[in-house]
Amino acid sequence: MSTGTDRGTGRRALITTAVAVVCAVTVLAAPGTAFASPAPTPTPSATPSASATPVSNKDLEAVRTKLDALYHAASVATDAYNAAEEQTKKQSAEIVELAKKIVKGQEKLDELKDRAGAAARSQYRTGGIPDEAQLLLSDNPQAFLDGTGRVLQGQRATKGLISELTRTQQDLKQYTADASAQWQQLEKNRQAKAAATKKITTQIAAAEKLESQLEKQEKERLAKLEQQAALKAQTAWLDSGALKDATGKATSPGKAAVAYATAQLGKPYEWGAEGPSTYDCSGLTSQAWASAGHPIPRTSQEQWKQLPHVAVKDMRPGDLIIYFADASHVALYIGDGAIIHAPRPGRTVTVAGAGSMPILGVVRPDA
Repeated sequence: MSTGTDRGTGRRALITTAVAVVCAVTVLAAPGTAFASPAPTPTPSATPSASATPVSNKDLEAVRTKLDALYHAASVATDAYNAAEEQTKKQSAEIVELAKKIVKGQEKLDELKDRAGAAARSQYRTGGIPDEAQLLLSDNPQAFLDGTGRVLQGQRATKGLISELTRTQQDLKQYTADASAQWQQLEKNRQAKAAATKKITTQIAAAEKLESQLEKQEKERLAKLEQQAALKAQTAWLDSGALKDATGKATSPGKAAVAYATAQLGKPYEWGAEGPSTYDCSGLTSQAWASAGHPIPRTSQEQWKQLPHVAVKDMRPGDLIIYFADASHVALYIGDGAIIHAPRPGRTVTVAGAGSMPILGVVRPDA
């Protein structure tokens, strides 16, 4: 019969193995990466009962660190997916517009060809006799000269017709080339979306598998460790004096964005989602500002790139705080050192400390 010590040792080994497997899965997400099959997961019969020695805080801290890494990787991939999705929508719309231009251009070309054909037939009916000969043969020279003026006008019109015909043909050629290029880029974005989807699901599945190895009490302890880490980071950020001189007040659009985000509290996180029932981080912030009448880029990385930057000490409610060096997470600042954000899979839209994660910078949608 196994002793409690044996069961505790087995339990720790199980968690250690799970963390090691997840490390391999993190590498798995990189395209074209070869990897060895992970060690087999112990069978259910090897899983200890609730009476087994608990997993140490050190092991749980390792789990927390690895979970953070997995969900961060999923967040990066989500941004890539969202960017590809936005580009796909944009390119699809451009292809539709180009198709309309091609149809109109072809109709115009057909009309111009008909006009050119009529002009050619008219010239054929005159017999193509030189002007000098027509003058000599004419019984009314003045009438001939008047007619010559009309002929010259017709010639100029014919030249204009030919020029317009040439331009239309060139436009059609360019529209066709543009449409072909858009289709090629559209296919690349579809492939990018597929790759991002695979990475997201792989990372989330690995995180969920790792969490599933924990007993209920261990999950509760893990949650406390996460809370303690967030509180420690928030306290350090506040103690740094980051908000010491912050006096910014929300604008009317900023208040509207905060009100929108507040109304979403408690709704589940879902990658790629923009509401109304689920959100990812940038889906929440982009919809909050769209509701305030200020459309902004869809992804956290584009929000960081395109929106005006402001100093942390100057931020005001409604501003967006961008997190991590790769701008992979974003939250809406609501004042008093707090944010509303959609954290990650398995969580809901919630209020948190603005300094609970590494801040990259602050951007202002209504600068």
